[in-house]
Amino acid sequence: MVAATLVLLCTRPPEAAIFGQLPWLLTVPAIAIIGREITMSAVREWAASQGSKLSEAVAVNNLGKWKTATQMIALTILLVIRDSSFTEAGFLGATGVGFLYISAMLAVWSLVVYMKKIWRVMLM
Repeated sequence: MVAATLVLLCTRPPEAAIFGQLPWLLTVPAIAIIGREITMSAVREWAASQGSKLSEAVAVNNLGKWKTATQMIALTILLVIRDSSFTEAGFLGATGVGFLYISAMLAVWSLVVYMKKIWRVMLM
């Protein structure tokens, strides 16, 4: 559902003025978030087939929870401002974009953390 929402927002961004000037504004974090989700799904499946130590390395942590929280806030805001009744969504739109970029940074950061844990387990 998150990927579908991100694709929707990238293909039909809100009508706020900020998006008209920077059409790629939502695409960059969307690529990072979707790429991380695909990668982590594949890594978790692979780790589950390899044994418990690798599965422990990719267990959910607080960083992922913060990523999800900021992502849900961002997507909620960005979907709300798509409503035609929001004629002046400047600050709210910027807030949504800000949360989306924070979410993308947390997504990449958590991917790096997971990969480091996996690498350490594999070298043992």
